[in-house]
Amino acid sequence: MNETVKLLKNHRSVREFDPAKDVTEEQVKAMIESAIAAPNWVNGQQVSIIEVRDQEKKAKLAEAAGKQRWIEEGPVFFIFCLDFYRAKVAAEKNGKTLQIVDDIEAIIIGSTDVGIALSNTINAAESMGLGIVPIGGIRRNPQVFIDTLELPEYVFPISGLVVGHPRDIPEQKPRLPLAATFHKEQYNAEIQGAVIDQYDEKISTYMKERTNGKSSANWSSRTAGFYDTGFEHYQKNVTPALRKQGFRYQ
Repeated sequence: MNETVKLLKNHRSVREFDPAKDVTEEQVKAMIESAIAAPNWVNGQQVSIIEVRDQEKKAKLAEAAGKQRWIEEGPVFFIFCLDFYRAKVAAEKNGKTLQIVDDIEAIIIGSTDVGIALSNTINAAESMGLGIVPIGGIRRNPQVFIDTLELPEYVFPISGLVVGHPRDIPEQKPRLPLAATFHKEQYNAEIQGAVIDQYDEKISTYMKERTNGKSSANWSSRTAGFYDTGFEHYQKNVTPALRKQGFRYQ
C-alpha cells in the first residue's frame, strides 16, 4: 500500500486544536492550489474558497453554524462556495444567457465540484500533519455567511473546513462495510437491512467507548432522527437563501 492510500484510509475529523501553533501562509497556499487543481465540470471551475482568520468573524460564523466552537478555536476557517458568478461574467462578455442557474443542475454541478475540491484540500492538509473538520452546519443559516462574506449573486456557501494543528486525535470512527456501499454490476438492496443491523452494534460499542458510557447511540437511530426532524434549519433556510442568490430552479 502506498503512502497516499495510507493517508486517505487514516482520516479522522479533529475538533481539538493546539492554540500555540498556527497554519502558515505557505501551508494555506499548498492546500488551495491542491483544491483548485481538482477536476471540475466542463472546466467551468465553479468553486471559490474564502479564508477567514479574523476572530470576531469566526465567532459570528461559529454561532450561525450551530455553536461549533472549533470554528473559533482552529486558526483557519475555509468556506467552500459553489460559484456561477464568473460564469455570469463570461456569459455577459460573450452575449449569452446564463440559463443554468434556472435548473437544479447548477446546484448538482456546483456541489459536486465543491466536494471534489474539499477532498483535495483535506488530503493536502493531512499530508502536512494538520487536522481538519468539515462544517456542513454552515447551511443551517446560510444567509449569515452570504452577508458576512459579501457573496455576490450565483455564489452559495456549501461547506466549511476548519484547519489547524491537532491537540487531540480521536479514534477513527468505523464506516459501513463495503458490502453496503460497494456494488458490482448492480445495486444490492437486499443486503442493506442485515448489514445495517451489524453496523448499528459496532457503532453503539464505539460510542460507549468514546463517551465513557454516556451514549450508546447507533447509526440508524441517529441518521433516521436527523433526516426526520433534525434538518429543520436546513429545510427552512437553504432554499430561500438559494433563491435570493439567483438560483430559481423548479
